[in-house]
Amino acid sequence: MYAGNHVTKNPHRPVFIMATTGESLTYREYEERTNQLAHFLRAKGLNRLDHYSIFMENNAYYLECCGAGERSGLYYTCVNSYLKSEELAYILNNSESKVLITSREKLATAIDALRMAPDIEHCLVTGGLDNQLTGDHRLLNYDESIAELPITPIADEYLGTAMLYSSGTTGQPKGILRDLPECAPGEELPFYKVATTAWRYREDMVYLSPAPLYHSAPQSAISQTIRIGGTAIIMEKFDPVQYLDLVSRYRVTHSQLVPTMFSRMLKLPKAVRASADVSSLEVAIHGAAPCPIPVKEAMIDWWGPIILEFYGATEGSGSTGLDSHEWLAHKGSVGKVIFGKLHILGEDGNEMPEGEAGEIWFETASDFSYFNNPAATEAAKSTDRTMSTLGDIGYVKDGYLYLTDRSTFMIISGGVNVYPQETENLLITHPKVADAAVFGVPNEDLGEEVKAVVQPMPDVKPGPELVEELQVFCRDHLAGYKCPRSIDFEDELPRLPTGKLYKNSLKDRYWA
Repeated sequence: MYAGNHVTKNPHRPVFIMATTGESLTYREYEERTNQLAHFLRAKGLNRLDHYSIFMENNAYYLECCGAGERSGLYYTCVNSYLKSEELAYILNNSESKVLITSREKLATAIDALRMAPDIEHCLVTGGLDNQLTGDHRLLNYDESIAELPITPIADEYLGTAMLYSSGTTGQPKGILRDLPECAPGEELPFYKVATTAWRYREDMVYLSPAPLYHSAPQSAISQTIRIGGTAIIMEKFDPVQYLDLVSRYRVTHSQLVPTMFSRMLKLPKAVRASADVSSLEVAIHGAAPCPIPVKEAMIDWWGPIILEFYGATEGSGSTGLDSHEWLAHKGSVGKVIFGKLHILGEDGNEMPEGEAGEIWFETASDFSYFNNPAATEAAKSTDRTMSTLGDIGYVKDGYLYLTDRSTFMIISGGVNVYPQETENLLITHPKVADAAVFGVPNEDLGEEVKAVVQPMPDVKPGPELVEELQVFCRDHLAGYKCPRSIDFEDELPRLPTGKLYKNSLKDRYWA
């Protein structure tokens, strides 16, 4: 989020434009406001390697709140804006944050969390602060607090970075900490340098961000857009029709999406898709969740071979990737190694033969730890600390990595291992299915059996006939043991805009 020499080179170019409101900041304005917030943080006692948190929806303040930390040697934690007050308080306390920045829209949740987070010394509120809310002396009006501060850099600038938290799909969220070199903010961490080349970024690019800004993928993508001198279009929330309109209106060159966004665009009326002008797109990146093969085939047919896929995680221990041409020759793969050294290990810790599934480990290219959680750090790393894992299962064939699922979601039914991701990927391609979750539920004879929970399309009525139709669909494409024995329906599955599915919240109902 550091603008560098683009402030003088292109002072009037927009750093970002909000998709719905049209609010924006030029590079010069962005530079001035990040400097003012950096002065505020220093004045309040935040020195290099200290922590602060940001809890907001996508809005026009978000990037400058990150940019101030990136130029003052601080760790800034962008908190999932969907969390409740207890969950927010946990992250504020665990991260040892001294300052919270929130918005008028999220203030009620933030105030509740502050009662459980006594170490927060100041809470800046964007969008105005009602007089009746000034009972807590820590609440401060954001604009008023920085208005009179210098627009020039602080005297002791250092490189800072985000310390983001895992999504918590398999337990309490964990803060992912990377060591920060004592260097100027114009430098950057090695992981981001690799990403700039791999994602084919260039100066003057226009990046469209449809995802929440608290997530690691848009964080790194927009940070690199700013460092290279481009403009980011920020969607307040994803809407498939608006997304296509923005691509055309701003002549978008780069974007990053998740597979559920692809699915929603593909299920738009044919006339809407046919009228969309996506000719300006040079690169469309996707990751975060496995993409069903038919969905990706349809996207390449529509947009052309511009789609890049990457596999990795916020931990940054390793990554793989491939372009559309490679994927068409190795369908279902998430690519070859970009950085880190890949290993597929069996339960005994030995390397698995080619084509056989095991747990995915990387010899760590960029070291990390889980902040204030040494037990989780140890669990994610090998005994000699040279390798780390996220618990994903996959196999390698001809040098290309294929994912099967997470080890925590594997179903063991009658002694047979079932990876539910394959069944989910199939169900989502059915025209009557908007989203699907597959997991194991108790079975007296088999131990576990395959269960599906489906979110139907808006105009589809759930019921026994749809259950039968979907079960037949699965049996036509998958071995019988992979097919759901039963299907339930929900109005909406607990999936975040980042593409992460909170499957445990569904699964726990059946195991209670």
